[in-house]
Amino acid sequence: MIKAAELREKSVEELVKQAKELKQEFFNLRFQHRTGRLENTAAIPKVKKNIARVFTVLNELKNK
Repeated sequence: MIKAAELREKSVEELVKQAKELKQEFFNLRFQHRTGRLENTAAIPKVKKNIARVFTVLNELKNK
C-alpha cells in the first residue's frame, strides 16, 4: 500500500507516471480475474485505492 505522505514528496511528473503504471496494473489484474488466472483477488481493491490516493494528491497539488 502506498502512503499519502510518500506521494506528497513526489513531483507531479512522478505522480502522473505512477498513476499510469497503477492503471496498467489494474487493467492486468482485471484481465487475469476475467480469465480465471488471478489467485489473489484482494489485489484489485488495493490497486484501486492506490490509484485514488495518487489522484487525490495530484488534485491537492493542482489546487494549491
